[in-house]
Amino acid sequence: MEIKMKRINRELMYKGSILDVYKDTMQLANGKTEEWDYIAHRKGAAAVLPVLPDGRILMVHQYRNALDRETLEIPAGSRDSVDEDTKVCAARELEEETGYRSDKISLLLSLRTTVAFCNEFIDVYLAEDLKPGKQHLDEGEEIQVEAYSLEELCDMIYQGRIQDSKTVSAILAYSNKIKK
Repeated sequence: MEIKMKRINRELMYKGSILDVYKDTMQLANGKTEEWDYIAHRKGAAAVLPVLPDGRILMVHQYRNALDRETLEIPAGSRDSVDEDTKVCAARELEEETGYRSDKISLLLSLRTTVAFCNEFIDVYLAEDLKPGKQHLDEGEEIQVEAYSLEELCDMIYQGRIQDSKTVSAILAYSNKIKK
């Protein structure tokens, strides 16, 4: 199926520290035009599902301004530059947010978080053979690290207690991977 849409204008409305917000003027297949919002995530991001030797998964409990509440998520963060390898970013975020390191980090999946209006991508890694290190949070970050069984996390997803897309995707992908 061929969809004949065309962007005829893109206007920068706001330039943020990691996001740019645009107003796009789109020409639809029927010839009419509409204005659409577009958010450009400049650097991309990485996340990591850290699995302890006993099988429990480390999660971070933190406040999220967009939801005005605390959430339970896997560790994640933006790349330092558009050229930074997402695996390097994931390893850094693992240690910064949880205080653990790993030499066994492998790609679990790649996501596009909100395709209707944003180009953000997140590569999600699996970290095993964790070694204690030192947590060093960014200024302004307040994070509590908690460990849960895979079963507990899946239950929280199905109860609607975990809703973050990267976290839901990572937990369910890992659950599927270890069942094979």
